[in-house]
Amino acid sequence: MSFGQNLQCLRKMRNMTQEALAEKMDVSRQTVSKWELDAIYPEVSKIIDLCALFSCTMDQLVREDMNVLDDAYSDIREEWVEPMRYLAYTAISTDPEADAIAHVEVWAKKLGLVEPFIIGWDFPVPSQELINVHNMHGYTAALVLPESVSADGVDAKVLHQGRQKYMTITIREPFLSPFRLIPNAYKALMTYMHMNGIAHRQEKYCIGCFEKEYTRDGVTYMDIYIAAE
Repeated sequence: MSFGQNLQCLRKMRNMTQEALAEKMDVSRQTVSKWELDAIYPEVSKIIDLCALFSCTMDQLVREDMNVLDDAYSDIREEWVEPMRYLAYTAISTDPEADAIAHVEVWAKKLGLVEPFIIGWDFPVPSQELINVHNMHGYTAALVLPESVSADGVDAKVLHQGRQKYMTITIREPFLSPFRLIPNAYKALMTYMHMNGIAHRQEKYCIGCFEKEYTRDGVTYMDIYIAAE
């Protein structure tokens, strides 16, 4: 990844035009365009100003690959999730995601939900030994309950979350390369929030982040959500 591509990625994450960046850097739009094309490079003082503007280090801007997004991802957006009631189950195993989802699918069947709305998120395991020695990880799956459905007959506490703002990104066909596409989506959201001064909300009664998988017209999608203040 080149300096120019990193600069273009950072500028677009701030929803900033070349003209706006040029004005902040006190240069012409053509100069910014040449920077992004790697046709010319800014002087050190301008690189320092760019790092301050985009809240990154010089090493990140010049050397690292900051463009984690490709055609598999949608634009990042703000989305309000309406109040919800849900049942949650956490599994700690060698395949916790499958185990947790299978458990809540049993709940959904008991409650007569034909197309259950299931979300999930990683759950920290108690110790590094479980990860390093036993290859065990944690995952929580949650069954979101429609307002007309009670949880009678299910041995689980109904949890509640109020209306909450999330920053969201959608991945197309996430399981074609899950160990690249999904972590990069989280990285892109956190980078976007940091650069735009959006704080991550982390409170007891707020789901800090979650994933939602679904299929539309034969294509699998995954929405990634991170709670925002």
